[in-house]
Amino acid sequence: MFRNADYIAHRREKDGEIQSLVDHLDGVSTKTGEFASKVGLKEQGELIGLLHDIGKVIDASAEGSHAVIGADFAKKYGESPDIVHAIRAHHDDEKPESVLAHLVAAADALSGARPGARKAMMESYVSRLTDIEEIVNSFEGVSKSYAISGGREVRVFVENDRVSDEETVLLSRDIAKKIEEEMSYPGTIKITVLRETKAVGIAK
Repeated sequence: MFRNADYIAHRREKDGEIQSLVDHLDGVSTKTGEFASKVGLKEQGELIGLLHDIGKVIDASAEGSHAVIGADFAKKYGESPDIVHAIRAHHDDEKPESVLAHLVAAADALSGARPGARKAMMESYVSRLTDIEEIVNSFEGVSKSYAISGGREVRVFVENDRVSDEETVLLSRDIAKKIEEEMSYPGTIKITVLRETKAVGIAK
């Protein structure tokens, strides 16, 4: 299954500027293979380079960082412990304890340091948060919303006179459903709906 890179035809492109995920994986695969060839592990290095970000395209119901999600997925489908560990450890979700883990982390960091990469990642990050907030704010009764924790959680504030306590539960479910239908993202997004009640007393 994992020997064919075609399974990951997912693009990061936004306005024609962001490098595709396929291009990123190809670059990391090549660089990790070059590093690993020095210790007789070229094939394994190329494979882990292709797989290290697979967690970014796994079903959104999975929980955890993309490294953890990807490692669990690779383990489920029979990849070797070395490959699974390298995927999980490439962003320090697990302490790197193998040559492959260190090499793919280095190749991934080099890819991220290429000219324009940081700008592209920031644009992608900001775009994702904006998209989430636009979806949330499209619901009646929502006064404001904030996507936090890198877009993994959304705080939604509603108007007291338009949304009851009971309706906040339904609203959180409806928002979650719409995000699932209209967006693609790794992991989960927690929707927290807040209905504030203020009581003011004046002592004279």
